[in-house]
This record gives sequence, C-alpha cells and structure tokens, in this order.
Amino acid sequence: MPTKEKRCSDAVERFSAEKKNLRFWNGVRQALPVVLGYIPVGFAYGVLAQKSGLGLFNAVAMSVIVFAGSAQLIGAGLFGAAASPFTLIFTTFVVNLRHLLMSAALAPKLKGWKKWQIAFFGYELTDETFALHTMRMAKRTPPKIETFAVNITAQLSWVISSLFGYLAGGQLADVRPVGLDFALPAMFIALLVPQIIKPVYLMMALLSAGISVTLYLLGFSQSHVITATIVAATIGVGVEQWMKNSPS
Repeated sequence: MPTKEKRCSDAVERFSAEKKNLRFWNGVRQALPVVLGYIPVGFAYGVLAQKSGLGLFNAVAMSVIVFAGSAQLIGAGLFGAAASPFTLIFTTFVVNLRHLLMSAALAPKLKGWKKWQIAFFGYELTDETFALHTMRMAKRTPPKIETFAVNITAQLSWVISSLFGYLAGGQLADVRPVGLDFALPAMFIALLVPQIIKPVYLMMALLSAGISVTLYLLGFSQSHVITATIVAATIGVGVEQWMKNSPS
C-alpha cells in the first residue's frame, strides 16, 4: 500500500500535469482568431504556389521553414515570374525587416528564457501572433507552455491550410472571387481594435495607415509598411512622453 508521502507526491504530479494541460489548451483557445484568418490566407498561398510551378514538397516546406505569409506569397509570385534567386531573396528580406521591430518589442518580456526557447519563439513569431502576444504580455509574462501553444497552433493551421490549398490548386482558378484575399486585412483589424485603449493609440493607428497608403501610392510598394510603422511609433512615443511630462 503506498505511503502517505507517495500519495501526496502522486497527487502533486497529477495536479501539475493537469495545470500544464489547462495552460496549453488555453493557448490553443487564444490562437483561434489567428487560425480563422490563417486558414483562408494559407489556402490562397497554396493555390498560388501550385499555379506558380512550385512542387508540393517545396510549397509546404516554405510554410514549415519560412512561415511568413507575405514573404511566401511574394516568393511564390516571383518564382512564377521566373525572377532571379537574388531578386527573390532580397525582396523577401526587405519585406520581412519588420520582424526586427517585432522581436525587439517583445524581447524584454522573454528575460529568463533559455536560448533555445527564445529561438523557437522567434522562429514562429508572425505579425498576427505578435499582435496577440503584445496584448497577452502587456501586464505579465504568461506561462511558456501557453505561449508556445499559441505559436504552434497558429503555424500548424497555416501549414495544413497551405497543403490543402496546393492540392485544390488545380480545381480553383482564382481565389479573389471567393474573397479569400480579404481574410488577412480583416484579421488584422480584429487584432488591432482591442489594442486601441488610449486616444494616442488611435492616433498612431490612423497616422501609420495614412502614411502607409500615401507611400504606397507614391511607389514605395516594398517599404511603405515598415516606414509608416517606424514614423508613427516614434511620433506616438514622443506624444506619450510629452503628455507624461506636461503639467496637469
């Protein structure tokens, strides 16, 4: 018959396992809004990859290794246009420069993490999960297992949807008539709204949108987003500092 200490130890282990499971599934639940956006966009990428001549393995491998929606869509388009390897690499590099800003913004929240954990977190960080993590980590650092569950769920949905999109590519000539291209902007709007908790945040959002659209119309099709982000964020920080230092 097990001793009292053994029974207590088993109970603690069961409680710890149940707590971890609860945290993991909580992370899965938090990722569902991102998943709903990733499914149609990932499907659209799979269709485009098939139409561009990418093989099934290479198309899905991009979702596993690269895992960057805009870079994958642009890369597949450039591949279909027979662009040079240098053009493909340089273009996707410029498009993904925003990841430097996202990583720098979340780095202070990852103090105490092991290097491999930080590397794995950064590998799966995207625009959408960045927005979600920004809200999750605003006041505290959530459990690691919950954070990884968010990222893993998001990437798994992207990989699976891109696979199904590729397989259906021969049957679907164009994704635009069914509105799949609207899913990503709609998801960004849904992630943005809960973050506008101060008037200055609304000002930054409107300012960055205005700058981005203006630069795009002027021909800055590759750098308009990151430039608008830097300018609006800098102005927003300046306004917040001015409001804090100004006499009430």
